[in-house]
Amino acid sequence: QVQLVESGGGLVQPGGSLRLSCAASGFTFSSASMTWYRQAPGKERELVAGISTAGGSSYYAEPVKGRFTISRDNARNTVYLQMNSLKPEDTAVYYCSAFGYWGQGTQVTVSS
Repeated sequence: QVQLVESGGGLVQPGGSLRLSCAASGFTFSSASMTWYRQAPGKERELVAGISTAGGSSYYAEPVKGRFTISRDNARNTVYLQMNSLKPEDTAVYYCSAFGYWGQGTQVTVSS
C-alpha cells in the first residue's frame, strides 16, 4: 500500500533552517510528481512546493519562493524540502503528497 512518511520537523528560531524528508513506498516513486503542503492552525491546507518526476521542474507558492527548495532522490524514494530563513508564519504541519495520498505530517514551529 502507499505510504508517505514525513520527518525532520521541529522547533526552530526565526531565521533558522530545517530540512524535511518524505520517504515513499508502495508505488513507483520515479513516476510520481511530488508535492509539499502545509496546514497552519485554523487555516486551510495550502500548497507549498511541487517537483516533477525526474526533478527537472519545480514550483513554489509565493510566500516561500527564494527561501524553500524542493528536491528528490529517486534512488532513495525520498523527496525533501529545504527551508531557510524561516519565519513564524511558516509554522504549520507539513505534508507530502502523491497520487492523492498523504503522509501523517511533521510539525514545524518557528518561534523565539
